[in-house]
Amino acid sequence: MRYHIWTIGCQMNTADSQRLGSDLERLGYVWTDDADAADVVVLNTCVVRQQAEDKIYGRLGALRPLKAARPDTVVALMGCLVGHKPPPSLRRRFPEVDVFLPPSESRPLVDFLTARAAEDAAREIDREQLAARWTLQDAGPADGALVLPGHERGSLVAAHVPVVYGCNWVCTFCIIPSRRGPERSRPADEIVAHVRSLVEQGVREVTLLGQIVDRYGHDWGASDALPDLLRRLDGVDGLERIRFLTSHPNFMTDRLLDAVAELPKVMEHIEVPVQAGDDTVLARMKRGYTVDGYRRLVDRIRRRIPGVAIHTDIIVGFCGETEAQFQGTYDLLAELRLDKAHIAKYSTRPGTVASKLLVDDVPDDEKERRRKAIDDLQHAVCGAINAAHVGRTVEVLVDGRDKQRWRGRTRTNKLVFFDDPRPLLGRTVEVEITWSGPWSMVGRAAGAPPPRRREVIALAAFGE
Repeated sequence: MRYHIWTIGCQMNTADSQRLGSDLERLGYVWTDDADAADVVVLNTCVVRQQAEDKIYGRLGALRPLKAARPDTVVALMGCLVGHKPPPSLRRRFPEVDVFLPPSESRPLVDFLTARAAEDAAREIDREQLAARWTLQDAGPADGALVLPGHERGSLVAAHVPVVYGCNWVCTFCIIPSRRGPERSRPADEIVAHVRSLVEQGVREVTLLGQIVDRYGHDWGASDALPDLLRRLDGVDGLERIRFLTSHPNFMTDRLLDAVAELPKVMEHIEVPVQAGDDTVLARMKRGYTVDGYRRLVDRIRRRIPGVAIHTDIIVGFCGETEAQFQGTYDLLAELRLDKAHIAKYSTRPGTVASKLLVDDVPDDEKERRRKAIDDLQHAVCGAINAAHVGRTVEVLVDGRDKQRWRGRTRTNKLVFFDDPRPLLGRTVEVEITWSGPWSMVGRAAGAPPPRRREVIALAAFGE
């Protein structure tokens, strides 16, 4: 029996798919990358932007002939398109879907497959095999631990670990609270067990996830619990690196920044979205801070964490955004010179506050012009930041290969490629940077021959 999971969207979806794959393998299923060959096909969905939602509808349409030809194939829809309570309209629109799974919940599919197995048992199939499946399901792993899907076990170097599910903040543009539900923090003991189980299977870096990760523990009355969790994870033997995302300017405390500065396994890498560089737009978004407040936060981060890399998110063309207000965003990024900006054109999401109360009045071609202007600016800023690394030696955790080169990340999350004949997956290597572009760098590991000139030039096209 084989399963296939197609995932789109954020790191939380990646972690959800990993957990689901683990649960399916405990039932006796084996992963395949070919949906046509699978007995169970799962689409893990994202609806943060219309483009992602359109891709999902395309995938569902492509599955209809498969379901018609093989009716016993189980099709499951998971994630934010489903939401925490699947609407009847979704079931009517996609009758080919057998199971709807809310974000981060694998139980509906596990229960469906178990019930189907029970029906098969009544038809005298191999009862011994079914009993073994139920034993695996009932026993499960230790509380919080995760057995990686077989195709990732021993080869996955960096993994995502959810620590906060859902969100209570309700920015006007964001659909996540209505789809993932209210904030729920995982117990620290469960998270530590999860991380230890990953390390035992070869993982060397974890990224702690939350829609607002700094609010870890807020739902049970601990207003600054993330630094304590980081300190516990810093003591996990075999774990080399810890990151966390995404932060919110209102909840990034000095105590959290001090933990990043002091703990050797916590990377000097902060993801803190600004979204817009104009106070009126920020208020319309219900972000809860001002441009000057964000500016002061960036200064505070840089003073407390030397050499830190700061990443941000930007939405261009939000409801009512004027040219002058967009220019404020452009000018803020030009001033702050952040290491990376994830840029998105605003896309109205049904059910959000903005869809009900605001007008999406910026034309799409103007949104694209603004997106490209920010992208061009960041191309120059990131190029200059990376150029300063040429001639330096950086610490790279090797997480895979790309076009016959090793690929890895620095402590500040910069992408590095290098040649080396040794088996280096999962190892930390000292690499001297010999070339840089805005999105990646090329280097030479100690004791390895220098890269050939022709190959260095080819790497200019690499991006993240």
